[in-house]
Amino acid sequence: MSQTIHVAVTGAAGAIGYAILPRIASGQMFGPDTKVALHLLELPQAMSALDGVVMELNDCAFPLLESIHTADNPDVAFEGVNWAILIGSKPRTKGMERSDLIRDNGPIFVGQGKALLKAASDVRAVVVGNPCNTNALIAMRNAQDIRGDRFSAMTRLDQNRTMAQLATKAGVGVSAVTNVTIWGNHSTTQYPDAKNAKINGQPVFDVIADHEWLRGEMISKVQKRGAEIIAARGSSSAFSASNAAIDHVRSLIEKTPEGHWFSAAIPSDGSYGIEEGLLYSYPLTSDGQGSWSIVHDLPLDDFAKEKIMKSMAELQEEREFVKDLL
Repeated sequence: MSQTIHVAVTGAAGAIGYAILPRIASGQMFGPDTKVALHLLELPQAMSALDGVVMELNDCAFPLLESIHTADNPDVAFEGVNWAILIGSKPRTKGMERSDLIRDNGPIFVGQGKALLKAASDVRAVVVGNPCNTNALIAMRNAQDIRGDRFSAMTRLDQNRTMAQLATKAGVGVSAVTNVTIWGNHSTTQYPDAKNAKINGQPVFDVIADHEWLRGEMISKVQKRGAEIIAARGSSSAFSASNAAIDHVRSLIEKTPEGHWFSAAIPSDGSYGIEEGLLYSYPLTSDGQGSWSIVHDLPLDDFAKEKIMKSMAELQEEREFVKDLL
């Protein structure tokens, strides 16, 4: 049995927190041989609900769950943690403007970025709370003693949505779909790249003859899936988001199979013409130790380049909108 990993989860009593905590505690995030100590953060007014979540975690009697710590202060919650899963944020609601969401949630990540300085020296932070790319940028800029490559934002839900769309269209199981890239922002400007993806090892554009669908409806469907779910159930994605967060972390800590990649937003190094420093989603591989590398030299046609630059422009606009928080 390896040493215990200390994992902070913010918004722990919220819908995504409620969905993800038993999966972390059962070993689905860090593996069946790793013990976990949970550090759960909530707002003061939600601490009673968090007490109920803790009762349920205890009642599950997870063998890998070593301890549970609760707090309403990020300085306390993040003390000594190895991973911080930053979920807590105001959820997007029907009719809400993205600019409103950015201004409401940005200050949360100022405080949490500073509090991450209390974490262990090897801490890695994953931002799930939306708008996750810009929230990750805010947290990173406010934790200047922590290396930028320890921050990432989740676009894995978009990757999973794209895989599901392609699998359904091709009439295959989702496991047949690989090498899907989400470029850019977790927003309606993201570019789900089917051109470089594969189905059963074959290029998607060779398997799916409806190229108009691949360049149109499929992309739009993935971009707007979050809003579609809100309209259908009255609240934002919860268990699919928690599932994507599990996938995100596992892809970072497991060695990526040769010839494959996954998607996550990380600080740009200028690759593919993206402004350095923006939290931008790229195709990545992992060395199995938590460190990632950008996959270079993927072919991009003019259609793809236009989409990729459009998403960069949106991230630049968001950065300008929160410049007082950076």
